[in-house]
Amino acid sequence: MVINLKNKIWIILILLLIIGITAFLFFNNKNNNKAENNYETSRTSTNDTSKNELNEVSKNVVEIQKNATGLPNQKEEEIATFSTKIYTKDSSRQNNINITCSTLNDTIVSNGSVFSFCNTVGQATTSKGYQKADIFDKDGNKKKGLGGGNCQVSTTLYNAILAVPTLVVTERHEHSNKVPYIQTGKDAAVAYGSYDLKFRNDLGNDIKIKASSDGNNVTVSLYKLS
Repeated sequence: MVINLKNKIWIILILLLIIGITAFLFFNNKNNNKAENNYETSRTSTNDTSKNELNEVSKNVVEIQKNATGLPNQKEEEIATFSTKIYTKDSSRQNNINITCSTLNDTIVSNGSVFSFCNTVGQATTSKGYQKADIFDKDGNKKKGLGGGNCQVSTTLYNAILAVPTLVVTERHEHSNKVPYIQTGKDAAVAYGSYDLKFRNDLGNDIKIKASSDGNNVTVSLYKLS
């Protein structure tokens, strides 16, 4: 009887141990699954947030690109044009006129701003390709100087400006002697550092300056941008 009782006790203990181990394994596995599910939910939520952030960034980039490149071209409306005849075929003078027209061409003058011919074109130097051609000194004497011919471009621009009342001339100088390409009192002498041609754009719109020379005439046109 003692042996049988001990055997029963051992059997009960073994069964309890097995039941305990089974219960432990069951609950431990359940908790692990729950933790994995929670981690997956958290990871999914994080991924969704990152995805949304990336989508927002992409949207902003598209908007920036659209603003940078998707805007329609500005409309150009000609509001004035003026031409002066070139009376000499001197190659140096023609060269200077071409350089100045090229520099001035496509200049945009913002609404409300003041345009300066000298600041826009800059100083006539040999490094820019300018050559010596006829100019007038302050006493009206003809001599050779770098940039001779620039005054015909500035004069042509000046007369185009006069055709638009809302372009206000704030600085203009006459030559010290008569020039052949424009009537007296309609010229605009320029000399970097001393004489300038300036006007203020009160049009209400930005304007674009177009300047060109074909060897026979200098032409300047003004366009309203909208």
